[in-house]
Amino acid sequence: MNDDVRLVAWVRGRVQGVGFRWFTRARALEIGGLSGFALNLDDGRVQVVAEGTRQGCEGLLDWLRGDDTPGRVDGVTEIWDTPRRIYDGFAIR
Repeated sequence: MNDDVRLVAWVRGRVQGVGFRWFTRARALEIGGLSGFALNLDDGRVQVVAEGTRQGCEGLLDWLRGDDTPGRVDGVTEIWDTPRRIYDGFAIR
């Protein structure tokens, strides 16, 4: 059984200009086995795309929603999908 998934999350709050993308990448690398990216959006949100095991992606989502992130997270909206397998590593965009 293939339990790989694609997580797309949009993080609202004070999440730009505080190192949020860098820390998100570091957390993804710490979890291991995740590929994707973190991207600042024009409306002030950060978009996070992660592909890997469901457990790894859920761990990253839990971190995004937790109290250990830089800045201030007011909310996270996510969707789950099948992985596209087009990313090499985890990038900051």
